[in-house]
Amino acid sequence: MTDFAAVILAAGKGTRMKSDLHKVLHPIAGLSMLHHLMASVDALSPAHKVVVVGAGREQLEAALGDSAKTCLQEPQHGTGHAVQQAREALTGFTGAVLVMYGDVPFVRPETMQAMLDRLEQDDAPAAVVLGFEPEDAGAYGRVLTDAEGRISKMVEYKDADEAERACTLCNSGLMAAKADELFALLDRVTNDNAQGEYYLPDIVNIALADGRTCAAVTTDAPDEVQGINSRSELARAEAQWQELRREDAMADGVTLKAPETVFFSYDTQLGRDVVVEPNVVFGPGVSVADGCTIRAFSHLEGATLGEGCEVGPYARLRPGAVLKKGAKIGNFVEMKKAVLGEGAKANHLTYLGDAEVGAGANIGAGTITCNYDGYFKYQTVIGERAFIGSNSALVAPVNIGADAIVAAGSTVTRDVGDGELRMERSEQSVKPGWADRFHDTMKKKKAAAGDKK
Repeated sequence: MTDFAAVILAAGKGTRMKSDLHKVLHPIAGLSMLHHLMASVDALSPAHKVVVVGAGREQLEAALGDSAKTCLQEPQHGTGHAVQQAREALTGFTGAVLVMYGDVPFVRPETMQAMLDRLEQDDAPAAVVLGFEPEDAGAYGRVLTDAEGRISKMVEYKDADEAERACTLCNSGLMAAKADELFALLDRVTNDNAQGEYYLPDIVNIALADGRTCAAVTTDAPDEVQGINSRSELARAEAQWQELRREDAMADGVTLKAPETVFFSYDTQLGRDVVVEPNVVFGPGVSVADGCTIRAFSHLEGATLGEGCEVGPYARLRPGAVLKKGAKIGNFVEMKKAVLGEGAKANHLTYLGDAEVGAGANIGAGTITCNYDGYFKYQTVIGERAFIGSNSALVAPVNIGADAIVAAGSTVTRDVGDGELRMERSEQSVKPGWADRFHDTMKKKKAAAGDKK
């Protein structure tokens, strides 16, 4: 592995996003753009990570914690000026520096490695540029190279002649250079341009004028260098990520009944022979073991499913929900911070919160664990093979023993022992003929009211 430092530029204001949240903190599949990029960087074990911040500095520093150093670019005078701000953070470092952008989140580790490898080749390029060939080169800056990828010229579209515009290799803006050469070249960059800014790509033309070699590496996946500057571009990036993730899931042995309707998070884990029906959403922190079925219109977040479980349709699993092997959650059931034991079932219209349900237990329709008193939450423990009748309210803290039965319609406020029957109902009274008399009286009243109209 090449010893390298990653410098990520994230100082821009991101005005096109029209948001109080920093642009690079907007999520894709539940993870911010910046952290998508950081995860790819981390796969190569960098010696240093430096994020250049400006507007929204406090948000970025809070999001990064101690995972990277930050340096401030204030005011912002271009990409070259931004990279210069990282000089102090890299004092004494002589390895390669990889410059990337926080709003270009999908650069793959293998692409980064290819840039670093090219920097180490025998012709010792002063800088390596990542090029890409989009379907429509449009107004991108062009990178003119020979057959070995050595750059002869970099030119902005507006400054290019017809022959140069015919070149389809475009500049992504990503670059690699040795630290000492990078900062020495940046010291020679001027702001003699229409914007009055210091541009990072200018180091290539300065090095070429010195007679040095500069080289380009071309990505075979142009989408990985697409920047995200607006809500619509963010939505397209989400769609792009989801499409690739669905393909990966199916290639790994997952059945998606309607792939375009299923949405994953960045960390969703699915086993083999999992079946996912239409309109299922996986929030962060979901792990699904082999052979599970997730039925339509279910939402899972922070949940762990053992082998052969069934969820839904219309189920909601919230953080801390755990289903053991063969457990079943049915329609309109919600779980949070609760464990459903092996083979246990909650088939209809149930809420299980702060609960432990033993193996083989059956939770009847309409059952709720009353876990919150407005100030604190309490636990309900239901033993193995217990049977909880429909429309029961279990007022925590409470324990229901193994093999116990709670009769339908009960409100349980005290522990139930193993094998006990608990019936908590008011006595049922019967009044023969009362309903007939009631109907007769009301029909007469209604008729009388109609006559007065």
